[in-house]
Amino acid sequence: MADRSSPLLARSDDGRSFTIADASGTPFTAGTLLLVTADDRRHLAIVEERGAAGGEPDAVLGRLIGIIDGTRFDPRGGSPFSDAVVEIADADTIDLVHAAMGATLEIGVNLSPPIRPARLLSHRFNRHTFWCGQSGSGKTYALGVVLEQLVAHTALPVVVFDPNSDFVRLGELNPGASGPTAELLGQRDIRVLRPSTPGAEPLRARFPALSLEAKAAVLRLDPVADREEFNAVVHLGDTLSADEPDEVLPELLGSDDSVRRALGLRIENMGLLNWEVWAGHDREATLVIDERADATVLDLGGFSTPDQHLVVALSVLEELWERREERRPTLLVIDEAHNLCSPALTSPLAIAVRDRIEQIAAEGRKYGLWLLISTQRPSKVHPGIVSQCDNLALMKMSSPIDLAGIAEYFGYAPAALVARSPWFRQGEALFAGGFAPAPTLLAMNRRLTPEGGSDVGVPLR
Repeated sequence: MADRSSPLLARSDDGRSFTIADASGTPFTAGTLLLVTADDRRHLAIVEERGAAGGEPDAVLGRLIGIIDGTRFDPRGGSPFSDAVVEIADADTIDLVHAAMGATLEIGVNLSPPIRPARLLSHRFNRHTFWCGQSGSGKTYALGVVLEQLVAHTALPVVVFDPNSDFVRLGELNPGASGPTAELLGQRDIRVLRPSTPGAEPLRARFPALSLEAKAAVLRLDPVADREEFNAVVHLGDTLSADEPDEVLPELLGSDDSVRRALGLRIENMGLLNWEVWAGHDREATLVIDERADATVLDLGGFSTPDQHLVVALSVLEELWERREERRPTLLVIDEAHNLCSPALTSPLAIAVRDRIEQIAAEGRKYGLWLLISTQRPSKVHPGIVSQCDNLALMKMSSPIDLAGIAEYFGYAPAALVARSPWFRQGEALFAGGFAPAPTLLAMNRRLTPEGGSDVGVPLR
């Protein structure tokens, strides 16, 4: 065991990682931030593993995050060194690093030394983000904390695909909520679109505005298997681009053309005329989003049939993709993403939605279309979407399959911290990737706005 009256020393062979051969007697655990001083250069470093070098139980392996030079912080790394003096980073150093990196969104408190407010870099939400946690982890509540910070402290328009009405009260403040963030939230333009809530702005889509492929998906038409009816849709382009289904149906049913009549029967038999999603005299969601409010919440869960929320999602995603060359930054928050992004989806409409999300994941970043994908089950989200995410928020997760997938896709998150996920308490999370100054284990702050949906309590005698 090392004599801790002597300096604790580290070495780096590549200027990127470091090792401490014997850290016995120290409280260093994965996630601890250190100051490593070599040749008068101060490195900020993070412990990633203990007991990693040569199987020694008190060895420490970690990553060098950047160099601190006076009041400046350079995240580019440094040069190899040996016999560098190690100490736990102090609070002032962490505050300096946060200020230098632009970490301004305060979302919680660090659980690893030093104990300081945990902050994210708002400008690094220009990368896709993967957010996951099992039921009961506090995932949706915690996501609300981050959305409040983004809406209050940035000019980035946020569009929330909300299947469980969890964010429909994002424009309200909790009683007693105070402080700069609460004050700013009270000034923000937050729109909530709902299917059939009295007094709320309606959540609608316009059938004529959909692309040919989207119309075919709504009608469950395959260009090969249903080639005649699909072809009728192609040749009805002008008609279907001018009228809603109820306006074109009489023409189709009264047609002398058997294929057009068959198309009319399809529309009638599917009950499309009874779907409340069609805009009619209301404004469609795409027009509201185009006004670029600070946040637009799409309450997808209140439709009478499951396909209707897919129509809204597809119409919004198509419109944003069609206008991508305008390069207008937008953050698309997709809660319960396993419902829209699963590789196991089978209906044409669901597949069309998932494929558009996958396209945005692969190509949207350069156009300012950024995703925040939130789910209880990472393994049920299409791998082509997960693999494009550069930011990770991980809450309590006990599934070995899901944790293995996270370790595979998010190598920048220390494996020892990912492995602690099954023991996270409610509201605890690991943040890693470009939007975090360093991989951080933290406890989330309280929300300033009410959570729209919450657990139902067990009746007690």
